[in-house]
This record gives sequence, C-alpha cells and structure tokens, in this order.
Amino acid sequence: MIKNKATTLKKLIPVVKRLRKQNKKIVTTNGVFDILHLGHVKYLEEAKKLGDVLIVGVNADASVKKFKGDKRPINGEKSRIVVLAALESADYVFLFNERDPRKWLEKIKPDFHVKAGDYGMRQIIERGVVERNGGRIVIARMIKGCSTTGLIKKILHAYGNE
Repeated sequence: MIKNKATTLKKLIPVVKRLRKQNKKIVTTNGVFDILHLGHVKYLEEAKKLGDVLIVGVNADASVKKFKGDKRPINGEKSRIVVLAALESADYVFLFNERDPRKWLEKIKPDFHVKAGDYGMRQIIERGVVERNGGRIVIARMIKGCSTTGLIKKILHAYGNE
C-alpha cells in the first residue's frame, strides 16, 4: 500500500488527469515533515477533509538544507516519504527538489492548496499559481506548541548533557 502512495511527480501527473475526469477534488500541501508529530497529523487530516485526494509534496534533503541549514533534515527524504505514505490522510506523497512548490503546482492545478497556520496569506508565494489555475489557498489551524523545531529543542534540553 505504501509503495502505491509514494510516487514521483512524473507518475502522478497522469493519475491526477484521471482523477479530474472522475470529478475528484484535488488537495495539495507541501513541507519538510522532518520529525512527524501531532501537529503534522492533524494538519494533514484537516487538508484531506477539503477534497477527495490529498497529494503531499515533500522537500528533498538538498532543498531542506538550503533553507533550514546543514543540520536538517534529521530524517532523510526516504524515511520521511515512507512515514507520510503510511498515514491514512495522505493519498500520494512525492519528493520535489525545488525550494518552493510553484513548479509542480502549475502541473497539478489543485482545487485547494493548504498551508500551515504559521503562514499569512501574503507570505504564500504559491498563491498566484494556485489561484490562476482556479484553485484556492487554505490556511490550516496549527496546534499550539507542536513544531519540529520545538521538539528538537526539547530533546536537546533533555539529553544535551549526555
């Protein structure tokens, strides 16, 4: 099952075309999803409720390092993809190498693209491509105190002196 959900953008494009012919609502989101936590799970469940199919774009390791630094990601891309694909809410999961998702959003043309609540509408660089193709941006609620950075800090505080 997980193998069918973890895919590539190239393989995903014809799947999306087939789903559109079936009048399925396509929802996309993207992110690093480094250390999966409750906030991620709830966020993806909320995104899935917007449509029939949830596609999750995951930043490849090289792109994560560009904007989060050399110490990240903690979990490699293959691990992150498999963990996300195991979630019931995610229908398809794929890696992308660019820093932002605009290139692949132009190809998928989602009905909804979901961003986490730590973004304001003006910060969402993909807004133009999504809206130009008839989609809507949705900002999902965040669970207070749930973040990968917070988890890393908590672990370092608890085990940093060992």
